[in-house]
Amino acid sequence: MMDAFGLALPVLRLLDPEDAHRATIAGLKLLPGRAPAQDDPRLAVSAFGLDFPNPIGLAAGFDKDAEAPDAMLGFGFGFVEVGTLTPRAQPGNPRPRAFRLPEDRGVINRYGFNNEGHAPALARLSRRARRGVVGVNVGANKDAADRVADYVAGVKAFADVASYFTINVSSPNTPGLRDLQEPEALSDLLARVIETRDAAAARRPVLLKIAPDLTLEQLDGVVRVARARGVDGMIVSNTTISRPGTLRSPLAAQGGGLSGAPLFPLSTYMLAQTFLRVEGQFPLIGAGGVGDPQTALRKIEAGATLVQLYSALIYEGPGLAGRIKRGLIAALERENTTLAALTGRKAAEIARG
Repeated sequence: MMDAFGLALPVLRLLDPEDAHRATIAGLKLLPGRAPAQDDPRLAVSAFGLDFPNPIGLAAGFDKDAEAPDAMLGFGFGFVEVGTLTPRAQPGNPRPRAFRLPEDRGVINRYGFNNEGHAPALARLSRRARRGVVGVNVGANKDAADRVADYVAGVKAFADVASYFTINVSSPNTPGLRDLQEPEALSDLLARVIETRDAAAARRPVLLKIAPDLTLEQLDGVVRVARARGVDGMIVSNTTISRPGTLRSPLAAQGGGLSGAPLFPLSTYMLAQTFLRVEGQFPLIGAGGVGDPQTALRKIEAGATLVQLYSALIYEGPGLAGRIKRGLIAALERENTTLAALTGRKAAEIARG
C-alpha cells in the first residue's frame, strides 16, 4: 500500500496541487482497512486524557471531510485530525488556491474552509470502528452571523465521535477569523465551547489552535485566556501570512497561508514561547514544518508533547511517519532517555531566537 502511493508521487506532482490532493483522497478511500503496525512502546504518549501509540499526528487540512482517517492511521500516524468542518457546506475561495513551493519545500494555500459541512463528515465518523485517535477541527462558516455559535454547533454535532476537538481561530483565509484570538472574544468563545462540551455525555478534550503571527504581547493574552478557561491543550501553530526573505519560489508572493519547511523556524519559536507561558498547565502539539526526525525532535525539545505534519507529505510521501518514528527511537537510544524527558528541554534556548 505504502509503496503504491510512493510510486504515485511523481505523477501526482504533475497535477494541480488541489487535483492531486483530491486524487490522493480518492485513492485512500479505496484501500482496505487495516490496523497499523504496533509501535515501539517507548513512543507511547498520554495527553489530554488520551493514549497515543506514538506522537506523530496528521494535521487538519489533509482530510477535510473525514473521508480517510483510518487509512491514514494505517500509515502509522499516532493520531489524525479531520477538518476544518463548518456547520454548512461551503465552496471556499476561488481556484487556484493551493501552490507548491518546491524550491523551498513549502506550500501556500488560501482554501477558505472548503468542506461539505457537518452532516456528511458526521455520517462517516459514525460508521468508523472507533479504532485510534481521531480529532475533529471545527470552524465557522464565512457568512455566519454568529461565529461562536458555529463552533458550539461543531462540538454538539461531533461529541459522540470525536476523540478531541480543535477550535480553529487561526486560519488566515477566512476574513476576520483571527480576530477571535483577541482576549475578550476568545474568552467568550472558549467559555461557550467548554460549557457545551461539559454538557455532553462524553467529555472530549478541547484544544485551541493559534496563529504563528501573534506578537508576544498577543500570545500573553491568548495563553492567559486559555489557562483561565481551562482548555485541555493548544496547537502551535497554523500557517503564516509572513514571507521569509529566504523564499526562492516564484510563487512565494501568492496570497494565503504558508506552510512546510519555511514555517518551521517561526512556528517552533512560538511553540517554545507558548510552552514557557503555559507552565505545564496543559500539553502542547507542535505543528509547522515537521518533515523529518530532526524537526520532530526539535518540536519536542521546544515543548511539544505531540507533533503534527501535513505539507511534508507532498514531498516525502506516506512513509514519512514511519521514518520519523524510527528517527525518534534512535535519538532515545542514543541519549538513553524518554520522550517526556526531552519535552521542553530546550524551550528557553529556542525562545531566545
